[in-house]
Amino acid sequence: MDSNSLYASALLWVFFFLALYWAFCLFWGIRSARQADTARSFFLADRDLGVWPFVMATTATAFAGWIFIGEPALILRDGLPAGYLSFAAIVIPLAGAFLMKRQWLLGKRYGYVTPGEMFADYFQSDVIRVFTAVVAGLFSIPFLGLLLGSAGQLVSIVTDGALSRDTAMWMLSVVLVIYVTLGGIRAVAQVSTLQTLLIAVGTVILGLAALHLAGGFDTMNRALASLAESPVGQWGTTQGRGGGDFNAWFAVTGVAQWTEGLGRETPVGGPWTALMVLTFLVSFIGIQASPAFSMWAYSSRDPKAFAPQQLWASACAAGLLLFIFVTLQGLGGMLLGANAQVADAGYAIARVLPDLSGEQQGMLSAAFMALIGKSAPWLSGILAVCAVVAITACAGAYMTTAGAVATRDLYKHYFNPLADDQLQKRFSRISILIATVLALLMATFARGGIVSLGSLALSFSVQLLPALLAVMWIPWFTRHGVTAGLLVGAVAVVLTDPLGQLITAGSLPWGYWPWTIHAAVWGLAANLAVCTLGSAVTQNETESARRGTFHAFLRDHAGRSTGRRIVTFAWVLTIGWVFLAIGPGIVLGNYLFGEPGAGFGAWDFLMPSIWAWQLLWWGLGVLLVWLLAYRMELSTQPSRQVVALREDATLGRSRPGRFGGVRGPDFSPRPLTGAEPG
Repeated sequence: MDSNSLYASALLWVFFFLALYWAFCLFWGIRSARQADTARSFFLADRDLGVWPFVMATTATAFAGWIFIGEPALILRDGLPAGYLSFAAIVIPLAGAFLMKRQWLLGKRYGYVTPGEMFADYFQSDVIRVFTAVVAGLFSIPFLGLLLGSAGQLVSIVTDGALSRDTAMWMLSVVLVIYVTLGGIRAVAQVSTLQTLLIAVGTVILGLAALHLAGGFDTMNRALASLAESPVGQWGTTQGRGGGDFNAWFAVTGVAQWTEGLGRETPVGGPWTALMVLTFLVSFIGIQASPAFSMWAYSSRDPKAFAPQQLWASACAAGLLLFIFVTLQGLGGMLLGANAQVADAGYAIARVLPDLSGEQQGMLSAAFMALIGKSAPWLSGILAVCAVVAITACAGAYMTTAGAVATRDLYKHYFNPLADDQLQKRFSRISILIATVLALLMATFARGGIVSLGSLALSFSVQLLPALLAVMWIPWFTRHGVTAGLLVGAVAVVLTDPLGQLITAGSLPWGYWPWTIHAAVWGLAANLAVCTLGSAVTQNETESARRGTFHAFLRDHAGRSTGRRIVTFAWVLTIGWVFLAIGPGIVLGNYLFGEPGAGFGAWDFLMPSIWAWQLLWWGLGVLLVWLLAYRMELSTQPSRQVVALREDATLGRSRPGRFGGVRGPDFSPRPLTGAEPG
């Protein structure tokens, strides 16, 4: 069969399987629309989302694009040090164990629909409500544009340009918008059940294909050993830092490097220090702290879905995909021609993939699909759908969240407090449509700007962490402290992010991510410092008593039955795991199971020491998630039945509004008394 016939066949199969997938999406969009008769049903699925849809939807929201696009690209470019970011499979559920259950309890108790309502209620301030809307906007417009642009580029590569990037991108968006605007969050959750399965299947197939093309596990690792012995490396060598003069594709480059920042001073051996790994993984907490996850928590029928999602779906399943099959893709791409530096130096097993240098590493999955399509067009079509699903799976959650936040926290709160269910749904659908069109326009005409803004989404979301900790765990944090910390943290993020360099035309005395510390953590450090200091000087007995009603309720319903010894053991284990798995201790992984350049025979597990180290601590991380989620009861059923003070936040007492008329609900909770039920 000639090349034209092959690509025509591949295009046919792509459209065939896309049509089946789109039919499934439209089915659930229409069916869910019939059930979304109220605003609460559209936004939160009537707070009745079952275990299976919740587990699949939240897993897709957390990992979809990262599994298929982000992590394989970084391993292809930077080698196994970037593989430490696979610990997102542990870090995200650990954060969820501390946040999800308590958000569900408060949502059930006080009828919150969006996290902005929760913050406004707890702090009696609208500043954090507005910041939450900004974060939702960053996820829904520039971040959504990044996702859709990547999906369009992937389809264009798989079809050999028969569909351009922009044409494919706009085409893929149509069905996405239809089923999301029709069915709301229920449709997103039901579609996610298939999406998550397709992501897993596609990731496994691509990983096995990379392993097969590389000649099997033994052949691949022998080729890696030859590369590790060579002076070839994307960033050069570590020059004695981090435990030895190792090839930087096989070793982190020390605990820290006190550089001026990327763009001004390149770290010796590259940016992947232990400090970079740790702070980059902290940025992933922004996924868990995002408004989308708060609304998933509110939507769940009860907390019994949280622990299975955190342990089995995230730590186990997503971890398996990331540490095994995604790593195989990245390493396979490196040895099969996608990394020109390796291929040109003669260390590639074969040059069957195109050169993906110059920020094209994100198309590694598409390159594998195009290669598979030469012999099995039907399989390439299936994989193309898996990839499209992986990239866009989290888009639906961010779109529905943006619509809910725009409706509840802006339109209804400030402009039309008496908006009924139908008007709220209509405004939300219009908001989703506008956000999607803006995202597509940015992805079409402002690709550079969308990358800069999209990168802020996670970093800004991390800045909500002190506010969440205040509501869930730390009553000592005050409104003034949290608000000031939030604003200062946001400024610090911009000043240490690539966007800050763009805004100031490079005039800042540092580059981005100085000292190999991610911008999210620079912002969080400033945020917590100002929050702590501000809270210390703004303590107020009346405010403390009011906040105390929330925490009294949480103590009564989320209290643990475990003893002090178990709690102490859990904290010691957590600190030890962080230190050795994702903190300074990871430098031991460079050589503990065999020095990278010592040859294949010196590798204890016949694989690079750093990879074996990652697998070891992934397994222990799974045990840690089990301990916190189940044994510590952070993600199990509440100890007491929750009695809702109001069915929905709209049922509160009205008060004068900012723009005339009535302001809407008074979220002030009634003080808890010993005689109060629940």
